[in-house]
Amino acid sequence: MIFVAVIPILWAAATAAAFHFWFDGRPRLQLGGTVLVGRHLQHSNLDFYGGIPFAEPPVGRHRLSRPRPRLSLYPLPSFDASNYGLPCLQPYLDADMSEDCLTLNVVRPSGININSSLPVMVWIYGGGFYRGASSFYDGEQLVKQSVARGTPVLFVSMNYRLGPLGFPQGPEAVERGALNLGLHDQWAALEWVQRNVPSFGGDPRKVTIFGGSAGALSTSYHYLNENFSTVARAVIFQSGTSSTFPMFGGYRGTPSWTLFAKHTKSCATALPNQTFSCLIAADSSDLRASLIESTTIDPYAFRPVLDGPGGIISDLPAKRLSHGAGGRVPFIAGAVLDEGTPFLPKDFQTKDIATWLNANYTPSPLGPGALRAGLDKLMSLYPYDTSAGSPFDTGNETFGTGPGYKRGSAIFGDVMFQAPRRFWSKTTRAASYAYLFTEPVPNADPALGVFHSSELIYFFGNLAKKYRTGTSDTWLSRVMLDYWISFAVSLTPNDGKGMTRPHWGEYEETKVWYNDLVFGEIFNLVQRILELNSKTMRLIPDRYRAISIDFIINMGDMLSW
Repeated sequence: MIFVAVIPILWAAATAAAFHFWFDGRPRLQLGGTVLVGRHLQHSNLDFYGGIPFAEPPVGRHRLSRPRPRLSLYPLPSFDASNYGLPCLQPYLDADMSEDCLTLNVVRPSGININSSLPVMVWIYGGGFYRGASSFYDGEQLVKQSVARGTPVLFVSMNYRLGPLGFPQGPEAVERGALNLGLHDQWAALEWVQRNVPSFGGDPRKVTIFGGSAGALSTSYHYLNENFSTVARAVIFQSGTSSTFPMFGGYRGTPSWTLFAKHTKSCATALPNQTFSCLIAADSSDLRASLIESTTIDPYAFRPVLDGPGGIISDLPAKRLSHGAGGRVPFIAGAVLDEGTPFLPKDFQTKDIATWLNANYTPSPLGPGALRAGLDKLMSLYPYDTSAGSPFDTGNETFGTGPGYKRGSAIFGDVMFQAPRRFWSKTTRAASYAYLFTEPVPNADPALGVFHSSELIYFFGNLAKKYRTGTSDTWLSRVMLDYWISFAVSLTPNDGKGMTRPHWGEYEETKVWYNDLVFGEIFNLVQRILELNSKTMRLIPDRYRAISIDFIINMGDMLSW
Protein backbone atom coordinates (compact mmCIF):
# COMPACT_ATOMS: atom_id res chain seq x y z
CA MET A 1 0.00 0.00 0.00
CA ILE A 2 2.84 2.35 0.80
CA PHE A 3 4.36 1.63 -2.61
CA VAL A 4 1.05 2.27 -4.40
CA ALA A 5 0.58 5.54 -2.55
CA VAL A 6 4.02 6.77 -3.49
CA ILE A 7 3.50 6.27 -7.25
CA PRO A 8 1.17 9.29 -7.72
CA ILE A 9 3.60 11.47 -5.78
CA LEU A 10 6.53 10.41 -7.97
CA TRP A 11 4.45 10.88 -11.11
CA ALA A 12 3.44 14.36 -10.01
CA ALA A 13 7.06 15.28 -9.29
CA ALA A 14 8.19 13.98 -12.64
CA THR A 15 5.39 15.84 -14.40
CA ALA A 16 6.30 19.05 -12.62
CA ALA A 17 9.93 18.62 -13.62
CA ALA A 18 8.88 18.06 -17.23
CA PHE A 19 6.69 21.17 -17.26
CA HIS A 20 9.55 23.17 -15.76
CA PHE A 21 11.80 21.87 -18.52
CA TRP A 22 9.45 22.99 -21.28
CA PHE A 23 8.13 26.19 -19.68
CA ASP A 24 11.32 27.66 -18.23
CA GLY A 25 11.46 30.39 -20.87
CA ARG A 26 14.30 28.78 -22.82
CA PRO A 27 13.73 28.26 -26.56
CA ARG A 28 13.91 24.77 -28.00
CA LEU A 29 14.03 23.20 -31.42
CA GLN A 30 14.39 19.72 -32.82
CA LEU A 31 17.66 19.04 -34.64
CA GLY A 32 17.51 15.49 -35.90
CA GLY A 33 16.89 13.30 -32.88
CA THR A 34 18.15 15.91 -30.41
CA VAL A 35 16.36 18.80 -28.71
CA LEU A 36 18.52 21.96 -28.67
CA VAL A 37 17.93 24.10 -25.60
CA GLY A 38 18.95 27.69 -26.33
CA ARG A 39 18.75 31.09 -24.65
CA HIS A 40 16.13 33.79 -25.16
CA LEU A 41 17.47 37.32 -25.64
CA GLN A 42 14.66 39.06 -23.85
CA HIS A 43 15.31 42.70 -24.76
CA SER A 44 15.62 41.83 -28.47
CA ASN A 45 13.04 39.02 -28.64
CA LEU A 46 15.57 36.79 -30.35
CA ASP A 47 16.69 33.22 -29.71
CA PHE A 48 20.31 32.16 -29.41
CA TYR A 49 21.66 28.65 -29.97
CA GLY A 50 25.39 28.28 -29.46
CA GLY A 51 28.26 25.86 -29.16
CA ILE A 52 26.71 23.41 -31.64
CA PRO A 53 29.34 20.95 -32.95
CA PHE A 54 29.60 20.83 -36.74
CA ALA A 55 32.59 18.44 -36.72
CA GLU A 56 34.07 15.85 -34.43
CA PRO A 57 36.70 17.13 -31.97
CA PRO A 58 40.06 17.38 -33.82
CA VAL A 59 41.98 15.84 -30.93
CA GLY A 60 44.19 12.81 -30.33
CA ARG A 61 45.07 11.02 -33.54
CA HIS A 62 42.74 13.39 -35.43
CA ARG A 63 44.80 16.44 -34.53
CA LEU A 64 46.43 17.96 -37.63
CA SER A 65 43.84 16.23 -39.83
CA ARG A 66 40.96 17.51 -41.90
CA PRO A 67 37.66 17.92 -40.04
CA ARG A 68 35.30 14.98 -39.74
CA PRO A 69 31.77 16.38 -40.22
CA ARG A 70 29.37 15.69 -37.38
CA LEU A 71 26.07 14.95 -39.04
CA SER A 72 23.99 14.72 -35.86
CA LEU A 73 24.17 14.97 -32.07
CA TYR A 74 23.03 11.37 -31.66
CA PRO A 75 22.70 9.74 -29.15
CA LEU A 76 22.06 12.89 -27.06
CA PRO A 77 18.32 13.38 -26.40
CA SER A 78 18.98 17.05 -25.61
CA PHE A 79 21.85 19.50 -25.94
CA ASP A 80 22.51 22.68 -23.94
CA ALA A 81 23.04 25.35 -26.60
CA SER A 82 22.71 28.36 -24.33
CA ASN A 83 26.33 29.53 -24.64
CA TYR A 84 29.13 29.89 -27.15
CA GLY A 85 31.62 27.07 -27.55
CA LEU A 86 35.16 27.68 -26.36
CA PRO A 87 37.61 29.42 -28.74
CA CYS A 88 40.22 27.32 -30.52
CA LEU A 89 43.76 27.30 -29.10
CA GLN A 90 45.59 30.55 -29.85
CA PRO A 91 48.22 32.84 -28.34
CA TYR A 92 47.58 36.07 -26.45
CA LEU A 93 44.08 35.14 -25.30
CA ASP A 94 43.50 35.24 -21.56
CA ALA A 95 40.43 33.01 -21.54
CA ASP A 96 39.41 29.38 -21.53
CA MET A 97 40.21 27.64 -24.81
CA SER A 98 39.91 24.14 -26.17
CA GLU A 99 40.92 22.01 -29.13
CA ASP A 100 37.32 20.76 -29.09
CA CYS A 101 36.25 24.03 -30.66
CA LEU A 102 34.61 23.26 -34.00
CA THR A 103 31.24 24.71 -33.09
CA LEU A 104 28.83 27.24 -34.53
CA ASN A 105 26.08 29.53 -33.31
CA VAL A 106 22.70 30.67 -34.60
CA VAL A 107 20.74 33.82 -33.71
CA ARG A 108 17.20 33.92 -35.02
CA PRO A 109 13.96 35.86 -34.44
CA SER A 110 11.73 34.26 -31.82
CA GLY A 111 8.58 32.57 -33.01
CA ILE A 112 9.77 31.40 -36.42
CA ASN A 113 9.54 27.76 -37.42
CA ILE A 114 10.87 25.22 -39.86
CA ASN A 115 8.74 26.67 -42.66
CA SER A 116 9.92 30.29 -42.28
CA SER A 117 12.68 29.97 -44.93
CA LEU A 118 14.55 33.11 -43.87
CA PRO A 119 17.74 34.34 -45.56
CA VAL A 120 20.91 33.37 -43.68
CA MET A 121 24.01 35.51 -43.02
CA VAL A 122 27.10 33.47 -42.11
CA TRP A 123 29.97 35.35 -40.46
CA ILE A 124 33.63 34.24 -40.63
CA TYR A 125 35.89 36.07 -38.18
CA GLY A 126 39.34 37.50 -38.84
CA GLY A 127 42.47 37.69 -36.74
CA GLY A 128 45.34 36.97 -39.10
CA PHE A 129 44.61 33.21 -39.03
CA TYR A 130 46.28 32.95 -35.62
CA ARG A 131 43.61 34.37 -33.32
CA GLY A 132 39.86 35.00 -33.18
CA ALA A 133 36.63 33.38 -32.06
CA SER A 134 32.96 33.45 -33.00
CA SER A 135 32.10 34.60 -29.46
CA PHE A 136 33.84 37.92 -30.17
CA TYR A 137 31.00 38.89 -32.55
CA ASP A 138 27.40 38.77 -31.45
CA GLY A 139 24.73 38.76 -34.14
CA GLU A 140 22.04 40.26 -31.95
CA GLN A 141 22.20 43.80 -33.33
CA LEU A 142 22.07 42.62 -36.94
CA VAL A 143 19.14 40.22 -36.50
CA LYS A 144 17.24 42.73 -34.35
CA GLN A 145 17.48 45.33 -37.10
CA SER A 146 16.50 42.81 -39.77
CA VAL A 147 13.26 42.20 -37.87
CA ALA A 148 12.62 45.90 -37.31
CA ARG A 149 12.92 46.63 -41.06
CA GLY A 150 10.57 43.78 -41.96
CA THR A 151 13.18 41.51 -43.57
CA PRO A 152 14.19 39.04 -40.85
CA VAL A 153 17.35 36.98 -41.28
CA LEU A 154 19.29 34.33 -39.38
CA PHE A 155 22.85 34.97 -38.22
CA VAL A 156 25.35 32.09 -38.09
CA SER A 157 28.94 32.23 -36.86
CA MET A 158 31.58 29.51 -36.58
CA ASN A 159 34.94 28.67 -35.03
CA TYR A 160 37.80 27.31 -37.10
CA ARG A 161 41.29 26.14 -36.12
CA LEU A 162 44.04 28.74 -36.02
CA GLY A 163 47.81 29.04 -36.06
CA PRO A 164 49.90 25.88 -36.45
CA LEU A 165 46.96 23.63 -35.57
CA GLY A 166 44.82 25.15 -38.31
CA PHE A 167 47.49 25.95 -40.88
CA PRO A 168 50.44 23.53 -40.50
CA GLN A 169 53.55 24.38 -42.50
CA GLY A 170 56.58 22.50 -43.76
CA PRO A 171 57.42 19.30 -45.65
CA GLU A 172 55.44 17.00 -43.36
CA ALA A 173 52.28 19.06 -43.77
CA VAL A 174 52.72 19.04 -47.54
CA GLU A 175 53.37 15.30 -47.73
CA ARG A 176 50.46 14.45 -45.43
CA GLY A 177 47.99 16.73 -47.18
CA ALA A 178 47.52 18.62 -43.92
CA LEU A 179 47.46 22.12 -45.42
CA ASN A 180 44.73 24.74 -44.94
CA LEU A 181 42.93 22.75 -42.24
CA GLY A 182 41.22 25.91 -40.97
CA LEU A 183 39.73 26.51 -44.42
CA HIS A 184 38.47 22.93 -44.46
CA ASP A 185 36.88 23.60 -41.05
CA GLN A 186 35.04 26.57 -42.53
CA TRP A 187 33.84 24.52 -45.46
CA ALA A 188 32.56 21.80 -43.12
CA ALA A 189 30.59 24.47 -41.25
CA LEU A 190 29.14 25.84 -44.49
CA GLU A 191 28.02 22.35 -45.51
CA TRP A 192 26.49 21.88 -42.04
CA VAL A 193 24.48 25.05 -42.65
CA GLN A 194 23.20 23.63 -45.93
CA ARG A 195 22.00 20.47 -44.21
CA ASN A 196 20.68 21.87 -40.95
CA VAL A 197 19.68 25.53 -41.24
CA PRO A 198 16.08 24.62 -42.25
CA SER A 199 15.59 23.26 -38.72
CA PHE A 200 16.22 26.81 -37.46
CA GLY A 201 13.85 28.39 -40.00
CA GLY A 202 16.52 29.33 -42.53
CA ASP A 203 16.66 28.82 -46.28
CA PRO A 204 19.87 27.09 -47.45
CA ARG A 205 19.34 28.58 -50.92
CA LYS A 206 19.61 32.12 -49.51
CA VAL A 207 22.96 32.11 -47.74
CA THR A 208 25.23 35.16 -47.72
CA ILE A 209 28.73 34.71 -46.36
CA PHE A 210 30.44 37.77 -44.94
CA GLY A 211 33.79 38.06 -43.23
CA GLY A 212 36.30 40.58 -42.03
CA SER A 213 40.07 40.61 -42.56
CA ALA A 214 41.22 36.94 -42.50
CA GLY A 215 37.54 36.01 -42.65
CA ALA A 216 37.22 37.95 -45.91
CA LEU A 217 40.39 36.32 -47.24
CA SER A 218 39.00 32.92 -46.32
CA THR A 219 35.76 33.60 -48.12
CA SER A 220 37.59 34.77 -51.23
CA TYR A 221 39.61 31.55 -51.37
CA HIS A 222 36.39 29.53 -51.25
CA TYR A 223 34.73 31.89 -53.75
CA LEU A 224 37.23 31.01 -56.48
CA ASN A 225 36.24 27.33 -56.47
CA GLU A 226 33.52 25.99 -58.74
CA ASN A 227 31.53 24.47 -55.89
CA PHE A 228 31.17 27.76 -54.01
CA SER A 229 27.68 28.40 -55.37
CA THR A 230 26.53 25.22 -53.59
CA VAL A 231 26.95 26.93 -50.21
CA ALA A 232 26.22 30.62 -50.90
CA ARG A 233 24.40 32.93 -53.29
CA ALA A 234 26.07 36.18 -52.16
CA VAL A 235 29.24 37.39 -50.44
CA ILE A 236 30.54 40.44 -48.57
CA PHE A 237 34.32 40.93 -48.30
CA GLN A 238 35.28 43.39 -45.56
CA SER A 239 38.94 44.44 -45.67
CA GLY A 240 40.46 41.49 -47.43
CA THR A 241 40.55 39.50 -50.66
CA SER A 242 42.60 36.58 -51.96
CA SER A 243 45.58 38.86 -52.75
CA THR A 244 45.86 40.50 -49.35
CA PHE A 245 48.55 38.03 -48.35
CA PRO A 246 51.13 36.92 -50.92
CA MET A 247 50.57 33.26 -51.74
CA PHE A 248 53.32 30.69 -51.27
CA GLY A 249 53.61 26.92 -50.99
CA GLY A 250 53.59 25.01 -47.74
CA TYR A 251 57.36 25.04 -47.30
CA ARG A 252 57.91 28.76 -46.70
CA GLY A 253 56.66 28.65 -43.10
CA THR A 254 58.94 25.76 -42.11
CA PRO A 255 61.10 27.83 -39.68
CA SER A 256 58.03 28.89 -37.68
CA TRP A 257 56.69 25.32 -37.69
CA THR A 258 60.05 24.02 -36.45
CA LEU A 259 60.01 26.62 -33.66
CA PHE A 260 56.49 25.58 -32.66
CA ALA A 261 57.51 21.92 -32.45
CA LYS A 262 60.77 22.66 -30.64
CA HIS A 263 58.93 24.47 -27.84
CA THR A 264 56.35 21.70 -27.43
CA LYS A 265 57.50 19.47 -24.59
CA SER A 266 56.85 16.15 -26.30
CA CYS A 267 58.79 17.26 -29.40
CA ALA A 268 61.86 18.76 -27.75
CA THR A 269 64.14 16.04 -29.13
CA ALA A 270 62.30 15.38 -32.39
CA LEU A 271 64.29 15.33 -35.60
CA PRO A 272 63.46 17.82 -38.35
CA ASN A 273 60.57 16.67 -40.53
CA GLN A 274 59.56 14.14 -37.87
CA THR A 275 57.32 16.32 -35.73
CA PHE A 276 53.78 15.26 -36.55
CA SER A 277 53.79 12.13 -34.39
CA CYS A 278 55.06 13.90 -31.28
CA LEU A 279 52.71 16.85 -31.80
CA ILE A 280 49.77 14.48 -32.16
CA ALA A 281 50.80 12.87 -28.86
CA ALA A 282 51.22 16.20 -27.03
CA ASP A 283 48.93 17.48 -24.29
CA SER A 284 46.81 20.49 -25.19
CA SER A 285 48.39 22.43 -22.33
CA ASP A 286 51.84 21.92 -23.87
CA LEU A 287 50.61 23.06 -27.27
CA ARG A 288 49.07 26.16 -25.76
CA ALA A 289 52.37 27.06 -24.12
CA SER A 290 54.28 26.81 -27.40
CA LEU A 291 51.89 28.93 -29.47
CA ILE A 292 53.38 32.26 -28.41
CA GLU A 293 56.88 31.06 -29.28
CA SER A 294 55.67 30.07 -32.73
CA THR A 295 54.81 33.68 -33.59
CA THR A 296 58.20 35.20 -32.80
CA ILE A 297 59.59 34.84 -36.34
CA ASP A 298 56.40 35.87 -38.10
CA PRO A 299 52.94 35.98 -36.47
CA TYR A 300 51.38 35.46 -39.90
CA ALA A 301 53.49 32.45 -40.87
CA PHE A 302 50.57 30.09 -40.23
CA ARG A 303 48.15 31.03 -42.96
CA PRO A 304 46.59 29.59 -46.13
CA VAL A 305 49.02 28.29 -48.73
CA LEU A 306 48.95 26.80 -52.21
CA ASP A 307 47.75 23.22 -51.84
CA GLY A 308 47.74 22.17 -55.50
CA PRO A 309 45.19 20.43 -57.73
CA GLY A 310 42.17 19.27 -55.78
CA GLY A 311 42.97 21.65 -52.92
CA ILE A 312 41.18 24.82 -51.87
CA ILE A 313 43.91 27.08 -53.34
CA SER A 314 45.14 25.27 -56.42
CA ASP A 315 47.06 28.18 -57.99
CA LEU A 316 47.83 31.86 -57.46
CA PRO A 317 44.43 33.48 -56.77
CA ALA A 318 45.02 36.47 -59.08
CA LYS A 319 45.84 34.13 -61.94
CA ARG A 320 42.70 32.11 -61.29
CA LEU A 321 40.62 35.28 -61.01
CA SER A 322 41.99 36.64 -64.29
CA HIS A 323 41.16 33.32 -65.97
CA GLY A 324 37.53 33.55 -64.92
CA ALA A 325 37.42 31.54 -61.70
CA GLY A 326 34.73 32.36 -59.21
CA GLY A 327 31.57 32.17 -61.25
CA ARG A 328 28.99 34.91 -60.94
CA VAL A 329 28.07 35.03 -57.26
CA PRO A 330 27.33 38.72 -56.53
CA PHE A 331 29.37 40.46 -53.85
CA ILE A 332 30.17 43.60 -51.90
CA ALA A 333 33.86 44.37 -51.34
CA GLY A 334 35.40 47.22 -49.43
CA ALA A 335 38.12 48.57 -47.20
CA VAL A 336 38.63 51.26 -44.57
CA LEU A 337 40.62 54.43 -45.12
CA ASP A 338 43.75 53.62 -43.08
CA GLU A 339 44.13 49.86 -43.43
CA GLY A 340 47.87 49.82 -42.74
CA THR A 341 48.26 51.77 -39.50
CA PRO A 342 47.72 49.01 -36.88
CA PHE A 343 50.27 46.68 -38.45
CA LEU A 344 53.36 48.86 -38.03
CA PRO A 345 55.16 49.89 -34.83
CA LYS A 346 54.87 53.57 -33.99
CA ASP A 347 58.66 53.99 -34.31
CA PHE A 348 58.70 52.55 -37.83
CA GLN A 349 61.61 53.94 -39.83
CA THR A 350 61.72 54.80 -43.53
CA LYS A 351 64.55 52.31 -44.05
CA ASP A 352 62.35 49.54 -42.67
CA ILE A 353 59.86 49.82 -45.54
CA ALA A 354 62.07 48.15 -48.14
CA THR A 355 63.09 45.47 -45.61
CA TRP A 356 59.46 44.69 -44.85
CA LEU A 357 58.48 44.53 -48.52
CA ASN A 358 61.35 42.24 -49.45
CA ALA A 359 60.77 39.95 -46.48
CA ASN A 360 57.07 39.54 -47.22
CA TYR A 361 57.15 39.14 -51.00
CA THR A 362 60.21 36.93 -51.46
CA PRO A 363 60.47 34.62 -53.35
CA SER A 364 58.81 36.30 -56.30
CA PRO A 365 57.56 34.27 -59.27
CA LEU A 366 59.48 36.67 -61.54
CA GLY A 367 62.75 36.44 -59.61
CA PRO A 368 64.59 38.72 -57.17
CA GLY A 369 65.77 41.21 -59.81
CA ALA A 370 62.26 41.99 -61.05
CA LEU A 371 60.94 42.21 -57.50
CA ARG A 372 63.71 44.58 -56.40
CA ALA A 373 63.16 46.87 -59.39
CA GLY A 374 59.40 46.83 -58.87
CA LEU A 375 59.68 47.63 -55.18
CA ASP A 376 62.11 50.50 -55.86
CA LYS A 377 59.60 51.99 -58.29
CA LEU A 378 56.79 51.45 -55.81
CA MET A 379 58.70 53.29 -53.10
CA SER A 380 59.19 56.25 -55.44
CA LEU A 381 55.42 56.61 -55.81
CA TYR A 382 54.98 57.27 -52.07
CA PRO A 383 56.70 60.54 -51.16
CA TYR A 384 58.47 61.31 -47.89
CA ASP A 385 55.90 64.08 -47.38
CA THR A 386 54.06 63.24 -44.14
CA SER A 387 50.95 65.04 -45.38
CA ALA A 388 50.56 62.31 -48.03
CA GLY A 389 50.83 59.44 -45.55
CA SER A 390 48.39 57.37 -43.53
CA PRO A 391 46.40 58.18 -41.50
CA PHE A 392 45.29 60.14 -44.53
CA ASP A 393 43.94 63.68 -44.47
CA THR A 394 45.86 64.56 -41.29
CA GLY A 395 48.36 67.00 -42.82
CA ASN A 396 51.87 67.08 -41.40
CA GLU A 397 50.80 65.78 -37.99
CA THR A 398 52.85 62.70 -37.04
CA PHE A 399 51.19 61.98 -33.66
CA GLY A 400 54.63 61.29 -32.18
CA THR A 401 55.36 58.41 -34.55
CA GLY A 402 58.62 57.64 -36.33
CA PRO A 403 59.59 59.30 -39.62
CA GLY A 404 58.57 56.28 -41.68
CA TYR A 405 55.29 55.44 -39.98
CA LYS A 406 52.85 57.41 -42.13
CA ARG A 407 54.64 56.55 -45.36
CA GLY A 408 54.93 52.87 -44.43
CA SER A 409 51.28 52.70 -43.36
CA ALA A 410 50.19 54.12 -46.71
CA ILE A 411 52.24 51.55 -48.62
CA PHE A 412 51.20 48.66 -46.36
CA GLY A 413 47.50 49.53 -46.61
CA ASP A 414 47.55 49.96 -50.38
CA VAL A 415 49.61 46.85 -51.14
CA MET A 416 47.67 44.52 -48.88
CA PHE A 417 44.14 45.91 -48.95
CA GLN A 418 43.29 48.77 -51.30
CA ALA A 419 44.97 47.46 -54.46
CA PRO A 420 43.71 43.87 -53.99
CA ARG A 421 40.16 45.16 -53.45
CA ARG A 422 40.29 47.30 -56.57
CA PHE A 423 41.77 44.44 -58.58
CA TRP A 424 39.05 42.09 -57.32
CA SER A 425 36.26 44.57 -58.16
CA LYS A 426 37.63 45.24 -61.64
CA THR A 427 38.38 41.62 -62.54
CA THR A 428 35.48 39.49 -61.34
CA ARG A 429 32.56 38.87 -63.66
CA ALA A 430 29.79 39.01 -61.07
CA ALA A 431 27.54 41.95 -60.26
CA SER A 432 29.20 43.79 -57.39
CA TYR A 433 29.28 46.83 -55.14
CA ALA A 434 32.30 48.48 -53.51
CA TYR A 435 32.84 50.82 -50.57
CA LEU A 436 35.43 52.85 -48.69
CA PHE A 437 34.74 53.33 -44.98
CA THR A 438 36.07 56.71 -43.77
CA GLU A 439 34.32 57.31 -40.43
CA PRO A 440 36.73 58.03 -37.55
CA VAL A 441 36.17 55.88 -34.47
CA PRO A 442 35.28 57.96 -31.40
CA ASN A 443 38.00 58.02 -28.73
CA ALA A 444 40.46 56.05 -30.91
CA ASP A 445 44.20 56.68 -31.08
CA PRO A 446 44.56 59.46 -33.69
CA ALA A 447 47.77 57.86 -34.97
CA LEU A 448 45.66 54.94 -36.23
CA GLY A 449 43.14 57.04 -38.14
CA VAL A 450 40.27 54.98 -39.58
CA PHE A 451 42.05 51.75 -38.74
CA HIS A 452 41.73 48.18 -40.05
CA SER A 453 38.47 46.49 -38.98
CA SER A 454 37.12 49.63 -37.32
CA GLU A 455 33.91 49.33 -39.36
CA LEU A 456 33.04 46.17 -37.40
CA ILE A 457 32.19 48.35 -34.41
CA TYR A 458 29.13 49.47 -36.39
CA PHE A 459 27.93 45.90 -36.98
CA PHE A 460 28.43 44.16 -33.65
CA GLY A 461 27.04 45.76 -30.52
CA ASN A 462 29.46 43.97 -28.20
CA LEU A 463 32.40 45.53 -30.07
CA ALA A 464 30.85 48.99 -29.70
CA LYS A 465 30.61 48.38 -25.95
CA LYS A 466 34.17 47.07 -25.82
CA TYR A 467 35.51 50.22 -27.46
CA ARG A 468 33.07 52.40 -25.48
CA THR A 469 32.06 54.20 -28.61
CA GLY A 470 28.29 54.26 -28.36
CA THR A 471 28.19 53.66 -32.11
CA SER A 472 25.75 50.74 -32.08
CA ASP A 473 22.73 53.05 -32.10
CA THR A 474 24.01 55.69 -34.49
CA TRP A 475 22.54 56.54 -37.88
CA LEU A 476 25.64 55.23 -39.66
CA SER A 477 25.43 51.89 -37.89
CA ARG A 478 21.78 51.42 -38.82
CA VAL A 479 22.40 52.46 -42.44
CA MET A 480 25.32 50.06 -42.85
CA LEU A 481 23.28 47.23 -41.36
CA ASP A 482 20.44 48.08 -43.75
CA TYR A 483 22.77 47.91 -46.75
CA TRP A 484 24.17 44.54 -45.65
CA ILE A 485 20.79 43.02 -44.73
CA SER A 486 19.19 44.31 -47.92
CA PHE A 487 21.95 42.69 -49.98
CA ALA A 488 21.53 39.38 -48.16
CA VAL A 489 17.76 39.41 -48.60
CA SER A 490 17.40 40.77 -52.15
CA LEU A 491 20.92 40.75 -53.69
CA THR A 492 20.90 44.54 -53.84
CA PRO A 493 21.71 47.01 -51.04
CA ASN A 494 18.88 49.22 -52.31
CA ASP A 495 15.64 47.53 -51.23
CA GLY A 496 14.22 50.84 -49.94
CA LYS A 497 13.49 49.43 -46.48
CA GLY A 498 14.84 50.62 -43.16
CA MET A 499 16.75 53.88 -42.92
CA THR A 500 16.63 56.44 -45.72
CA ARG A 501 20.01 56.17 -47.41
CA PRO A 502 21.74 57.02 -50.71
CA HIS A 503 21.33 54.69 -53.66
CA TRP A 504 24.39 52.46 -53.93
CA GLY A 505 25.18 51.89 -57.58
CA GLU A 506 26.86 48.77 -58.92
CA TYR A 507 30.59 48.75 -59.53
CA GLU A 508 30.55 49.33 -63.25
CA GLU A 509 31.83 51.88 -65.70
CA THR A 510 29.65 54.97 -65.51
CA LYS A 511 29.71 58.12 -67.64
CA VAL A 512 30.80 61.05 -65.46
CA TRP A 513 30.27 64.39 -67.22
CA TYR A 514 32.35 67.51 -66.64
CA ASN A 515 33.25 70.75 -68.44
CA ASP A 516 36.65 71.15 -70.08
CA LEU A 517 37.88 74.64 -71.00
CA VAL A 518 39.18 73.44 -74.40
CA PHE A 519 36.87 70.61 -75.42
CA GLY A 520 33.69 71.71 -73.69
CA GLU A 521 31.42 69.16 -72.05
CA ILE A 522 33.04 65.72 -72.10
CA PHE A 523 32.90 62.57 -69.98
CA ASN A 524 35.10 59.86 -68.53
CA LEU A 525 34.20 56.24 -67.88
CA VAL A 526 34.84 55.46 -64.20
CA GLN A 527 33.80 52.95 -61.58
CA ARG A 528 32.19 54.38 -58.49
CA ILE A 529 32.20 53.20 -54.90
CA LEU A 530 30.23 54.25 -51.84
CA GLU A 531 31.96 56.31 -49.19
CA LEU A 532 30.58 55.14 -45.84
CA ASN A 533 30.68 58.22 -43.64
CA SER A 534 27.99 59.86 -41.53
CA LYS A 535 28.79 63.29 -42.96
CA THR A 536 29.70 62.52 -46.58
CA MET A 537 27.74 59.42 -47.58
CA ARG A 538 28.06 59.48 -51.37
CA LEU A 539 29.31 57.68 -54.46
CA ILE A 540 32.90 58.60 -55.35
CA PRO A 541 35.17 57.57 -58.26
CA ASP A 542 37.32 54.55 -57.48
CA ARG A 543 40.45 56.48 -58.40
CA TYR A 544 42.01 57.52 -55.09
CA ARG A 545 45.83 57.18 -55.32
CA ALA A 546 45.25 55.90 -58.84
CA ILE A 547 48.85 55.95 -60.08
CA SER A 548 50.35 54.07 -57.14
CA ILE A 549 47.50 51.58 -56.71
CA ASP A 550 47.35 50.84 -60.43
CA PHE A 551 51.10 50.21 -60.33
CA ILE A 552 50.64 47.75 -57.46
CA ILE A 553 47.93 45.94 -59.41
CA ASN A 554 50.26 45.68 -62.39
CA MET A 555 52.90 44.24 -60.04
CA GLY A 556 50.59 41.38 -59.13
CA ASP A 557 52.62 38.81 -61.06
CA MET A 558 55.73 39.56 -59.03
CA LEU A 559 53.92 39.88 -55.68
CA SER A 560 52.73 36.24 -55.59
CA TRP A 561 49.12 37.31 -55.96
